[in-house]
Amino acid sequence: MTVGNPFPESDITGFRVGSFRLAAQSAPWRFSLLHDRPTDILLWVTKGQGRVTLNGVNCGVAVHNAVYIPSGTLFALDFGQQVQALLVESPAAFVPALPQSPVILKARDSDAQTELTSLLDAMSRERLRARLFLDKALEAYMQLVAVWMQRQSAEGTAQDTVDTAATRLVRRYAQAVVRSYAQPVSMGTYAEALDVTPTHLTRTCRHCCGRTAADILTERRVHAGRTLLETTHVPIKDVAARLGFASAAYFTRFIQQHCGAAPSALRASAAARRGQL
Repeated sequence: MTVGNPFPESDITGFRVGSFRLAAQSAPWRFSLLHDRPTDILLWVTKGQGRVTLNGVNCGVAVHNAVYIPSGTLFALDFGQQVQALLVESPAAFVPALPQSPVILKARDSDAQTELTSLLDAMSRERLRARLFLDKALEAYMQLVAVWMQRQSAEGTAQDTVDTAATRLVRRYAQAVVRSYAQPVSMGTYAEALDVTPTHLTRTCRHCCGRTAADILTERRVHAGRTLLETTHVPIKDVAARLGFASAAYFTRFIQQHCGAAPSALRASAAARRGQL
């Protein structure tokens, strides 16, 4: 695999390819906290095993699993230090043939394993070299990735999706959180909209992903807050307003409680890390 900056600059906004470990090492929370992205994610696990939460449902992943996460999917990764994976982040619907729903594929055939690794390696080289028509080259490679996934699905390598009343409820809740986490809406209000009691929703979420319904909503808000604090210069009071907090003071207490540091400290720490790169 080509070694270098995993996310070099490019004219292709939102397209990244490289080592998951390098992508996550400076800020693991970007992947470990539940959140959704405006981009699509492909993870190709090459070593170890871990867990991914997709729309509120936990799924195990292991070596030679390809995990595809379309934009707008609430997800989190629980990958320990033993897990090695390649990561592709591409603009939403960059290639229409890619799946519209999350999917986990288990490539059992060694030729198929080598094929996907080679495609991601080729994309990495294209990104590093940044030659003319880079966008066309990346699109072509992603088309081949889509074909690879279609073939794997046709061969029956997709991990079975658990479909019960519990998982359906949790997925509906996850989708509602994606739509409305930035509004001043309580977990109880979500439960009422889903026509269940808060107790039932909490119990069901805990069963499906080990988090309560309130935990899911909190994680999404924490991720959004940290992202705005650490990647933008938006004033803290405006960050609070964007995320539906009644005041900057309330937002500060929220971040302090869940991150162990004040918003200003998180922002300063992130700036210091960038200065070291």
